[in-house]
Amino acid sequence: MTATRVALVTGSTSGIGEATAKKFAQAGYAVVFNSAHSVEAGQQLAATVTGAHYVQADITQPDECARLVSEVLERCGRLDVLVNNAGATRIIRHHDLTGATIEVWRELFEVNVFGTWSMSVAAMEALRAQHGAIVNVSSIAGLRPTGSSIPYAASKAALNHLTVLLASVVGPEVRVNAVAPGLIDTPWTADWDAVRTVVQAIAPLKRSGTAHEVADVIFALVSSSYVTGEIVTVDGGLSLAR
Repeated sequence: MTATRVALVTGSTSGIGEATAKKFAQAGYAVVFNSAHSVEAGQQLAATVTGAHYVQADITQPDECARLVSEVLERCGRLDVLVNNAGATRIIRHHDLTGATIEVWRELFEVNVFGTWSMSVAAMEALRAQHGAIVNVSSIAGLRPTGSSIPYAASKAALNHLTVLLASVVGPEVRVNAVAPGLIDTPWTADWDAVRTVVQAIAPLKRSGTAHEVADVIFALVSSSYVTGEIVTVDGGLSLAR
């Protein structure tokens, strides 16, 4: 079995996921990129990173989660880190109650909560074997009454509680933490100019964040062997102003 540590990052063909996978690769990990749809982009990314692999899988399907982990073990021999980054959002004004349909709720929970749960369960045996770590990518919308929609915020609140509950039962072999970013410059938020203006006006650091800055915190949580069950806010102090 290979001695090289292995990190699997879901939803890693752009944004925070891509930056995180590259961060682990720079630190000497073998990394596995993943997406449900952007296959060509994932394959191209993996080709540019030494020792990297790409595996297509839809985390909303539990059998796909199991296949993803199996392929990681087959290609890399072990799994040390799972970053549950794959997520979904819908922009719906909070007062638009009829716009936040049950279908929207189901869609967001399928990815942000159920998918994260299925991935964590599928990877647990492999992670336990390596005394590994999970980091979930949440949002400040799960901590405060904000976010792109009420269903999105509620899904991230559920993810935060899932993180704490899971951490309490899978130690000492596996640590589980989460990051809760504020406004981060990614393809998702490229046209959020109005929100960016507000953040620049009221956040103590007077700017939005970068995907690399979130990746730094994710890597720090994996590297911090005495930290588990924490939700770390990465928002430039935005939460302090609200």
